[in-house]
Amino acid sequence: MSALRITIALVVVAALAAAPWFGSDVLVQFGINALLLGVLAQGWNIIGGYAGYASFGNSVFYGLGSYGVAIAMVQWQLPFAAGLVFGVALAVAFAFLLGLPVLRLKGHYFAIATLALAQVMIAIVSNIELAGQNIGLVLPPLNNDLLFYELALGLLVLATLTVFWLTRSRFGFGLIAIRENEEGAAVMGVNTTLYKVLAFALSGIFSALAGGIHAYWITFLDPESAFDISLNVKMIIMAVFGGPGTVLGPIVGAFTLSAVSEFLSSEVTSVAGLFFGIVVVVAVVLMPRGLADVVRRFRKSGWGYFVENIRVHRI
Repeated sequence: MSALRITIALVVVAALAAAPWFGSDVLVQFGINALLLGVLAQGWNIIGGYAGYASFGNSVFYGLGSYGVAIAMVQWQLPFAAGLVFGVALAVAFAFLLGLPVLRLKGHYFAIATLALAQVMIAIVSNIELAGQNIGLVLPPLNNDLLFYELALGLLVLATLTVFWLTRSRFGFGLIAIRENEEGAAVMGVNTTLYKVLAFALSGIFSALAGGIHAYWITFLDPESAFDISLNVKMIIMAVFGGPGTVLGPIVGAFTLSAVSEFLSSEVTSVAGLFFGIVVVVAVVLMPRGLADVVRRFRKSGWGYFVENIRVHRI
């Protein structure tokens, strides 16, 4: 069974890698967006799905990665790779400096604290001359969607392999223990503070890399778009919709919701803005553990699976 799953995974990755050679430019651009959203959902899955801390601060990591690339390339004339490294360094530093105090909070207190971080960063970056202040920065154009597509795909594969490693490692078991019962995990010898900060930093690395790739792709950056909190909402919805705390759930959620959102945006523009709000309600009430749990339990429970979730999670 393991060999079969590995074979299927390799075939899927190969098919995705070959898709740009046979698809249109529009499909490639959609693919870049969907793949980067998949990376963001997987990144959030580490801190939200496995550690159980619903972070709204991943958009800050995304913005720091974006500005890392922009500052390195525009202000210091460094190559793209150096910008990615700089962006990751900013994200990791941010995760350790602010993760230690913020991760002492729990539940909605933690969510509110991380939600405020994005607004704070917008105010800070808007007053930094090196970052272009309110005007932003314009990156040198690179008309090579194929390169950005393959970079995004490679990053998604790396993020997924990292999440898979969590399901087999002591570190991952420690995060799951924190999610289920943090006090009990501490009693069992888990250094909960260290584990949470490391998960926060690991989540930030992938968000920063995704932000750096996206910034170079679109070639323009300003504080409002770089630290857009709605992007954090999207990654949470995609991870929850697909199945938080699973390996493939966030990817399925990102691809599915990206495709439906793209269709609604092109066919029924007025409805597209309401789509993600509806998804939140449906996901929380009908399938709070995501599509992965539906696939696993629907055959046994049938439609009663949704009835039970409505009863337990009724509004």
